[in-house]
Amino acid sequence: MRYFTLDEFDSPDAEGSGSMMDQGFLDLLDECRDLAGIPFVVTSGFRTVEYNRILIDTGYSASKNSSHLLGLAADIRVRTSSERWVILDAMLEVGFTRLGIGENFIHCDTDTIYKQAHVIWTY
Repeated sequence: MRYFTLDEFDSPDAEGSGSMMDQGFLDLLDECRDLAGIPFVVTSGFRTVEYNRILIDTGYSASKNSSHLLGLAADIRVRTSSERWVILDAMLEVGFTRLGIGENFIHCDTDTIYKQAHVIWTY
């Protein structure tokens, strides 16, 4: 990867778990970062089942079958509306087909085996 290190994708409760990320997903995200031309800060990458359960129990908008559990998703920090535009535009350009837009992050994933592609949702 050109722009990321695997530890940026670690679940907070499992050092080294960023190695569980799907390589195809990481390649796509790296291409996206290159196209956007701005730094990406990963706020959530791989998640263990235990950490995902903690998020759900504390009211965070996490799915029981989250794509983060499979290493097929990441949340990228967003600070301004123009930054949101640049990141979203790059994500669509490189081919991400599942995007979630939060107030201060964008979720992207490539989990289309059991989930619908070509969707954008809000948190």
